[in-house]
Amino acid sequence: MRTVPADLAEHLARETTTTCHAWRVTRRDGIVLGFTEHDHDLTFDGTTFLAASGFSASEAEAATGLSAGADEVAGGFSSVAIREQDLAAGRYDGARVELFLVNWAAPDQHVLLNVREIGEVSRAGGQFRAELRSPAHRLSQPQGRVYNRRCDASLGDVRCGVDLDPWRGEGAVITVRDASRVVVSGLGGFESGFFRQGVLTFSGGATVDVDAHEKRPDGSVELTFWLPLEMPVSPGDTFAVTAGCDKSFATCRARFANHLNFRGFPHVPGADFAYSYADGERVHDGGPIFE
Repeated sequence: MRTVPADLAEHLARETTTTCHAWRVTRRDGIVLGFTEHDHDLTFDGTTFLAASGFSASEAEAATGLSAGADEVAGGFSSVAIREQDLAAGRYDGARVELFLVNWAAPDQHVLLNVREIGEVSRAGGQFRAELRSPAHRLSQPQGRVYNRRCDASLGDVRCGVDLDPWRGEGAVITVRDASRVVVSGLGGFESGFFRQGVLTFSGGATVDVDAHEKRPDGSVELTFWLPLEMPVSPGDTFAVTAGCDKSFATCRARFANHLNFRGFPHVPGADFAYSYADGERVHDGGPIFE
């Protein structure tokens, strides 16, 4: 139950009020930022809330019980507040957002209205719009294992167990052909396709999935990305890239010799097999369908 401080309750009971909203954003790396829709900075509860940030809130949706409420917050990018590069790098994913109602004439009079987490973020025209989800949305997240023929581990994590050192390369950008293709140095010793479906991380922290890795006859190496780069890249930018895995049992065994740690269920029949019928050509004796 929310308790409104007595001095703020008295102020709200007047015919005219001097209230506004303020947001405190706590990123997962521990960085705390404050924003307010007021035209002057406000300081309370150990945080300075910046004005002129362009922050504005949508109409909020409240729900009783365990239903997940949702609303939005919008704003403009600012070099001293939120940078587009930080959003693209995922530094605000899952950040904690506290919404306050505050008397801007006396900031010590404030009350916490709700606590949200940043969900989906969209960016366009120098502005952003972030979905704010209530903690109850976690109740709808899948828990436990999912029966799937392909592996559900990430290459190199604890469950996978593969040592990524032999599968990692480093280099620098030579030429930027477009937002999805770059020519790089440092990877000439790897065969074409070695880093396909891998992950490339620039020295600035931005990551991108690799779609194709091609070694040209002239010795140059070109990398193609699944999606256009969110961050501007220039010749000379350095990076590290790891090989990819298509999550199949065959690749796990043949390429990484890691089939004993395979985290999928390769013997689970697929939909095509489940809906098939005895036709005299395939064997239906209950034996494994994948060796």
